[in-house]
Amino acid sequence: MGLPIRTLKHVLTICSEMTSNSRPSLTERRYLVPFVLITSLFFLWGFARAILDVLNKHFQTELNISITQSSLVQVTTYLGYFLMAIPAGLLINRVGYKRGVVIGLLLYAVGAFLFVPGTWANSFAGYLAALFVIACGLVFLETAANPYATQLGPVETASSRLNLSQSFNGMGSALAPIVVGGLLFGGSGTDVSQPYVVMGVIVLLVAFIFSRSQLPEIQTEEAASSLNDSSSAEQDNASGWANIRQLFHNRSFLFGLSALLAYEISEISINSYFVNFTTGMGWLSAANASYILGLSLFIFMGGRFVGSWVMRRIAAERVLLWCACGTVVSIALLFLNGQLSILGYQFSLALLIANYFFEAIMFPTIFSLTLRGLGSLTKSASSLLMMTPVGGCGFLLMALLADRSGSLVIPFLIPLAGYIVVLIFARRRVRES
Repeated sequence: MGLPIRTLKHVLTICSEMTSNSRPSLTERRYLVPFVLITSLFFLWGFARAILDVLNKHFQTELNISITQSSLVQVTTYLGYFLMAIPAGLLINRVGYKRGVVIGLLLYAVGAFLFVPGTWANSFAGYLAALFVIACGLVFLETAANPYATQLGPVETASSRLNLSQSFNGMGSALAPIVVGGLLFGGSGTDVSQPYVVMGVIVLLVAFIFSRSQLPEIQTEEAASSLNDSSSAEQDNASGWANIRQLFHNRSFLFGLSALLAYEISEISINSYFVNFTTGMGWLSAANASYILGLSLFIFMGGRFVGSWVMRRIAAERVLLWCACGTVVSIALLFLNGQLSILGYQFSLALLIANYFFEAIMFPTIFSLTLRGLGSLTKSASSLLMMTPVGGCGFLLMALLADRSGSLVIPFLIPLAGYIVVLIFARRRVRES
């Protein structure tokens, strides 16, 4: 925890030094401490989600199950997102961001500690139950932290600010396969519960820090005005379910929701498939594949830092369009090279790694663009957007295609389709801007 927070403070100092009077600031001095605390959460859930990509291959080896069976790791986790997103949003609407974060951290810790009895029983179902509880905790964290980060400063820099926070999500994602993959695949004799126990202790400490911290509960102008209006219509509009009904009649929001779901299908499926693909093609060992995945996620993290900086100067919609073109081209060429074997495997591996750079800014940028202008609907909109990680179940489709087609390349048609949807969304937002 100390390393990400010190790094974030250093990055914010550099950003403030680079800020000119002609550009809106990334955040405000009064919001600096809340921004640092909230951003630390991005590291925690990035670490938790990236471990899944290592667990997938680990369970295949240790429990002698197929790729399709091991895909239940992702399905169970991201189903938790789908089922818990709306309840989390409704509760956060009532109790606020801070309490929502503490609830999420406590659930995260409980799920981590449940890996101990799961290991004693050597039960795949027990592991899945623990992952489901962790997922429920992550929903609370992401539903609270993503919109909160967008509101801790000027609206003009919301996408840049969220990309900076999400960069630390990338740091956690990059470290997880390197650290945990090295332990599980490196012959150290480490069982799968040990890293989760360490995570559980750290998360409990963070929960204590948040429970003692002073985080401002930020309200939009629309929300504030609704509190000053005593009419029953406005009171009904402020309720969570009324907000959700209203959002489902907002075509712009629904398009953003669809684009985010398409992105999650692509990004999570590729992460989950990475080790299986590179080992199945005979390119890498399981241990080396984990390290290369970690390297790819460091590139992913770097892409978010670069994206945060670029969006201070270029409209977020246009940056998203460029990056969407990059992902479509990368995966399309990977598919063609895999089918036709025009160039060596190094070319395909380079395309796969390059895709991590191009996709890096997609989640926070689509998220912030979709929330733009929603005012008092922001918390409810965030809860609906946090249902989109259910797209991680798309890995099940990739696994089925791989097992039944006998080809490890054909499943890449699924993430390619997802990136095309993001490209269409970005192009429309550029036209509307």
